[in-house]
Amino acid sequence: MTQLSHTAAAIAVDRAGHELRRGRPVLLVMADGERILVLAAETLTEAMLAQAMQLSQNGTLALTASRAAVLHIGPTGDDTILLPVAELPATDAERATLIRDLADASRDLSAPLRGPFTRIKAAAPESARLAVKLAKTAYLLPAAIHVPLARDAAVPDGLQSVSGAAVAAYDLAEAETLMPVSQARLPVADAENARLYAFRPADGRQEHFALVIGDPDPTKPVLARLHSECFTGDLLGSLRCDCGEQLRGAIRTINEAGGGVLLYLAQEGRGIGLVNKLRAYQLQDQGFDTIEANQRIGFDADERWFLPAARMLQRLGFTTVRLLTNNPEKVKGLEACGIAVAERVPHKFPSNAHNEAYLAAKRKRSGHYL
Repeated sequence: MTQLSHTAAAIAVDRAGHELRRGRPVLLVMADGERILVLAAETLTEAMLAQAMQLSQNGTLALTASRAAVLHIGPTGDDTILLPVAELPATDAERATLIRDLADASRDLSAPLRGPFTRIKAAAPESARLAVKLAKTAYLLPAAIHVPLARDAAVPDGLQSVSGAAVAAYDLAEAETLMPVSQARLPVADAENARLYAFRPADGRQEHFALVIGDPDPTKPVLARLHSECFTGDLLGSLRCDCGEQLRGAIRTINEAGGGVLLYLAQEGRGIGLVNKLRAYQLQDQGFDTIEANQRIGFDADERWFLPAARMLQRLGFTTVRLLTNNPEKVKGLEACGIAVAERVPHKFPSNAHNEAYLAAKRKRSGHYL
């Protein structure tokens, strides 16, 4: 794709995501001309569901396979599971409430013993997977209403449309259009000689930031830290994670080493967003570990990818890093995106009574060097 097409794709998906967050439907248009009405399960209303089902009785609820497994819905071998809306065990008036409950794992204890459910045994079409991805890009729960429309079916006026190709290419488009838009000298605690760079994608969504400490030589491996934003840990001082300590510790370490770069990435909750992270915390309070909590909601254990970080480093002039991390997947992910990792530099801190289980799960389940 060209830069122009990347930009158009990113903007179209972002607009569609905002419509889903408002509880409005969007029109997903596939390459073969098929049109699918998509609504986010999280923001679904009875009125919108009734309107969608008037257009077609073939509407389905699309769930990720991990979320379906939690609901005791049998696997199909596919990563997306479809439940016919018309066959959900609820009255028409209660169906939207049931769908919202099925999408939200934090409601599992308050509404147990749901079902049985009828699932479509055939593999889900690509459009269903893209409908779920649209919900994810909007930082909503990964579940969507998927309503295939007849070719001659009329649709409501003013409906936001987005192509399947744009949704499929969204992650790449957002990373490739990430450009520096502003910078300033920023003395910070533990690193007075520092400069902050803001990078913004073409769709105008959240900026990523790079704190360049000292004057690192781009011809040599630069000491670098990829830090996913953590509102609760970085700003509020949450004891449930070690993010705040990692952030401040990285600044100290980079400054003491003579310079380097810290990337502050808009990837809250390992890429699921703050609201969904709070849902995951509710599940952790019920006894699930951090990996299980994400999966019960319907996400992967880690939804991040590292092309945005790679592009930021490259646009700052760095191609080889000494990476401050305990996560082997960060090393692999960054290298897969074109940045050479000359060395993994350990970066761990003591646990406390509130994050011992969290750190143990990262060590045992995700292979972190902790």
